[in-house]
Amino acid sequence: MLVRLLASLAFAAALAGGSPASAQEPYRPVILIGIDGFRADYLDRGLTPTLSRLAQEGVQAEGGMRPSWPSVTFPNFYTLATGLHPDHHGLVYNTITDRDLPGRRFSLGNRAEVMDRVWYDAGEPIWVTAMNAGLRTATLFWPGSEAPIRGVRPTYWLPFEQTVPSLARVNILLAWLSLPEAERPQLATLYFDVLDSAGHKYGPDAPETDAVLSDVDAAVKALLDGLAKQGVEANLVIVADHGMAPISGERLVFLDDKVAADAFTVTAHGPVATLDPKPGREAEVEAALLGRSDHLECWRRGEIPPRLAYGTNPRIPAIVCLAETGWMATTHERTPDPARIRGGAHGYDNASEEMRALFIAHGPDLARGATLPEMDSVDVQPLLARLLDLSAPAGDGQAQDTEAAMAR
Repeated sequence: MLVRLLASLAFAAALAGGSPASAQEPYRPVILIGIDGFRADYLDRGLTPTLSRLAQEGVQAEGGMRPSWPSVTFPNFYTLATGLHPDHHGLVYNTITDRDLPGRRFSLGNRAEVMDRVWYDAGEPIWVTAMNAGLRTATLFWPGSEAPIRGVRPTYWLPFEQTVPSLARVNILLAWLSLPEAERPQLATLYFDVLDSAGHKYGPDAPETDAVLSDVDAAVKALLDGLAKQGVEANLVIVADHGMAPISGERLVFLDDKVAADAFTVTAHGPVATLDPKPGREAEVEAALLGRSDHLECWRRGEIPPRLAYGTNPRIPAIVCLAETGWMATTHERTPDPARIRGGAHGYDNASEEMRALFIAHGPDLARGATLPEMDSVDVQPLLARLLDLSAPAGDGQAQDTEAAMAR
C-alpha cells in the first residue's frame, strides 16, 4: 500500500513537472535502466520502436552484451553496478549459503536477508561511490539497493514491491527528477521485472512475451516524454542482466539418476546446479558427476574454466554443474512432474547467444551511432563512473572497453 500511495503521488508530481533546467547549467542526470531478461535480439522483433531508436542513435553492443556467469538476476545486476564478477562481489547466485553465516540462507524471497549488507559488502555499487563523493542518488528497485551497503544508503530508495506497474515506476522516478535543484539526484536507477517474468512463464518466443516487450518499450517512451516535459537531458544507460532460452520437460538431467540422492545436498537446480557431497560421500559423488556427460558438465569449485570467472569464492558449493543451453539439471524430488516444465530459463553459458543481454547508451555526453565490439557486464560500472566524473574502485571491467561510447 505504501508504494502504491507513493506511486500515485509521484504521478501527480510528474504531471505537475519541475522547473526546466537552466540553459547555463543543464541538469544532466545519469539514469541506469535495468530490464530484467531482455535478450539482445529482442530488439530485432520490430516491437520496440523507442529502444530501437535509442540504440541506432546512440551506443549499442555488437551482438549484445555478454553477462557474467552464472547468467542469473541478482549476481548480474550487482555486477552491472559494481564492475565485479559474481565470484568477486560475493553475490554468487540467487540462492546462497555461507559457512561463516551458519543457519542463514540468501534467497530472493527472503526479505530480511535481501536487505542485509553482509551479502553485498565485498563490492561497492556505483550509487555508494556516488554518495561517498557527495552526489545525490535515487534507486528504484535495483537489486541490492535495499541494503545499507558498506553503511551507505541511496538518497532516495524504496523497498521492492513487484506489484507496482512499470508506468508507476516511471512516474516515481520522474517525481524524484523534478525535485528542487538542491534535492535532485545526479544518479538514478530504474528496474523493470515484467519481461523476465513473462519469459519464464511463456518462453522467449511466445506472443505473451512479445506483448510485454511492447509494454516495456512504452514505459521507456513515457520516461523520455516525461524528461522532455521537464526539460531534462539525461544520459541513459539501458541494460539487461541476461537473456532467455526455451525449456521443456523433455530436456532434463536428473542428478539422482547418476548418484544416490542421499549422497549430496543441492543448493541450486536448473541451468546451473550447485551441490555439496555429504561427509564421507565425496569420492562417490565426484566419480558420478565430475566431467562432461550428456547435456551436462560438472566441476569442482576450484576447477571451473577460467573464462567463466567463477570458483574462488567460498560461498560457492563444492561442485558446480552447467547444463547445455535449453536443458535443466534437477532431481526427481525437485521435479516430480516433468510435464509441468515449460517456458524459459537463464543461467546458461554466457557465451550462448540466448544469454546475450541488452546494452544501449544514449544522451548528450554519449557517442552517436557507435557500436562496441566486445561489451561485458563488468564494463558498465566504469562507463557510469566516467559519465558521473567519479573515481570508482577498480573492478573486473576496463574503462577502455567503453571509451568509444563517449562523445568526442
